[in-house]
Amino acid sequence: MQKLGVHEKLELHELLTFKTTCITKTQTMLPLVSDSNLKNILQQDISCGTQDIQQLRNLLV
Repeated sequence: MQKLGVHEKLELHELLTFKTTCITKTQTMLPLVSDSNLKNILQQDISCGTQDIQQLRNLLV
């Protein structure tokens, strides 16, 4: 794999920050949701977002 440029690392860091913020918001809202279908969607979003974050972290290593 080729080395990433500084601007590419910065963009990955911005994506990590955004995804982390999204997961935090979803986790905060989850206890307030009473609809089971919506809860499932939010839980899937958390799961996918967590996987995305791990993939982005792997790119930065």
